[in-house]
Amino acid sequence: MIPLQTALAFFAASVLLALAPGPDNVFVLLQSAMRGRAAGLRVVLGLCTGLLGHTAAVAGGLAAVFAASATAFEVVKWAGALYLVWLAWGALRAPAGELGAAPAERGDGWAMYRRGVIMNLTNPKVAIFFLAFLPQFADPARGPVGVQVVALGALFMLATLLVFGAIAWFAGSLGAWLRRTPRAQRLLNRAAGVVFLLLAVRLATAER
Repeated sequence: MIPLQTALAFFAASVLLALAPGPDNVFVLLQSAMRGRAAGLRVVLGLCTGLLGHTAAVAGGLAAVFAASATAFEVVKWAGALYLVWLAWGALRAPAGELGAAPAERGDGWAMYRRGVIMNLTNPKVAIFFLAFLPQFADPARGPVGVQVVALGALFMLATLLVFGAIAWFAGSLGAWLRRTPRAQRLLNRAAGVVFLLLAVRLATAER
């Protein structure tokens, strides 16, 4: 059982980490602005689902194996970078009106959810971060470390859900205002494409 004081300290740290600029919250902001609030919230749910995978990997010891394997790190890293390049290509080529209509409102919410899952799982830095961060708050004297890691992962997901959900909510409102004119929407699409490319370069050049 994790003491309340430890749980509160971990949750506060998780909120601050979620607020720090990074690929995931930037991704939420862009998708919400481009496609609407509902789409952004589905991306958030997808990202949180990806965190489930990282939590399970840490609890089961798989993350340690992954962190020690340069090949696994490179494969996942380049898969994520290529996925971001693909998203950038779609945003840069999209005419005004195409990305502005939220897929979530056209019955394609699962596509946005999958984007969130893929975005999170193809970032090897998240797996290594979880491996380094979560165990610091676990204590073998309090019971099985794996169970504590799962509980900590759930708290981290809650912090992520709250922070990223707020980002999606406000970015969706801003995006709705920007999408009122075709010119503003084209600029939004192009800006999103450039940011996706920058995120791809950042991920591709990441080191373990």
